[in-house]
Amino acid sequence: YGIMIYQEQVMQIAQELAGYTLGGADLLRRAMGKKIKEEMDAQREDFIAGSVCKGVPEKKASDIFEQVAKFAGYGFNKSHAAAYAFISYQTAYLKANFPTEFIAASMTLDIHNTDKLNAFKQELDRINISLLEPDINKSKVVFSVELEKKEGQQIAAVRYALAAIKNVGQSAMESLVINRDNYGPFDDLQDLVTRLDSKIISKRQFENLVKAGALDQLTSNRRQLFEGTETIIRQGNVTQQERESDQIRLFGSEDLLSDEIHLPDVPDWEPMERLKEEFDAIGFYLSAHPLDNYTNVLKRLKIKKFVEIEKAKRQGLVALAGVIISKKDRLSQKGKRFSFLQLSDQSGIYEIIVFSELLAAKDHVLISGHTIFVKATAQFEGETIRITAHDVQSLEEMDTLEGAGLKIFVDEKETLPSLKRVLSSGGAGQGEVILVSRVNKLLEVEVRLPETYNVSNHLTQSVKSIPGIIDVIEI
Repeated sequence: YGIMIYQEQVMQIAQELAGYTLGGADLLRRAMGKKIKEEMDAQREDFIAGSVCKGVPEKKASDIFEQVAKFAGYGFNKSHAAAYAFISYQTAYLKANFPTEFIAASMTLDIHNTDKLNAFKQELDRINISLLEPDINKSKVVFSVELEKKEGQQIAAVRYALAAIKNVGQSAMESLVINRDNYGPFDDLQDLVTRLDSKIISKRQFENLVKAGALDQLTSNRRQLFEGTETIIRQGNVTQQERESDQIRLFGSEDLLSDEIHLPDVPDWEPMERLKEEFDAIGFYLSAHPLDNYTNVLKRLKIKKFVEIEKAKRQGLVALAGVIISKKDRLSQKGKRFSFLQLSDQSGIYEIIVFSELLAAKDHVLISGHTIFVKATAQFEGETIRITAHDVQSLEEMDTLEGAGLKIFVDEKETLPSLKRVLSSGGAGQGEVILVSRVNKLLEVEVRLPETYNVSNHLTQSVKSIPGIIDVIEI
């Protein structure tokens, strides 16, 4: 009774009604799928003969076979189409009405697939939902929804998952979150070390938490934490051993865990290095992208994001920019060297091909971590895009050639010697520099320096890292 909706039901009918073996029933299923008349005619004879042998009237056996054959024409296809359509409708409803929750759940489903996580980040950017950085006091093991204050309102955002950070391990992050949920947020680095189970969190895991920015709320200087990891882990080991052995020091148990952690006195990573370390720990650029520092030059060069070219299926000459993620050298059949470059821009990661002549001329530019400008040809082969480079330039050099200037907001006079040293390190150039100093709440004084400088993104980032510099604006 009813209609068949699964291929397995066809096989079951053939077995029970016509005496087919399991292998023979599978042959019947495949014959129906291929819809080859000769095979179906042969199967009809076997089916009817087998059914008659099991006491089924010949006409009834013939009618049942027709029903089975009819199922092969539309029943299986339509039953599956209906099921998938229902799931698609439910999914579309959730995405349209609960986009933050939907994407957070989708990211959890692909928690270890950084390519998909990056694609979800682009979707969040497109629909103006924030992806908040990992935070040891706020992140859960998986991706979660959190309210953030935005434009005076509480807006739902996605908080990055601790377990999505590379090489930290899900079970270790579960232990960390359980500790936080049971005993409250970690107050500072000392509190974290006191409560840290050093048997669960290793040196490598701790380093990746630092690089990803998960400990920024405890100590903002990531380099200091990173270089002090061995000290931190060692202190954690001592604390753990003392806790387990139940030793009590001379001044009582309260002093047992009070040793101050002495971290190396080093400045934080410069912004580009900070982003590189973050990329290593997360798999894509999260808090910012190196190309963000080249906004003006990208506009002047009319550079398109990779995703814009891909979606528009734009073929022919294109201008792109990106950070080199990896470079794989290959040899052609003629023995000539060529390379596949993986680049990252704000829209994702893509690949270009650089052939031998250009590779020989620009090999000094094609180094992992460098930002480059690419003139290339885009070709589509089905849904796949192939990008072949014709010219490659250092984006840093092109930015310098544009002759941009800087407006530097200075807070303290003591900053000036360091500022002069950093500006001079880039050499003479075409970029003007204006110093801005605030006299009081209502009055600012601008001083245009007589010299012009070789202003580049590297120089700009170096100036920003000087203590006492409030802000730096490209002019």
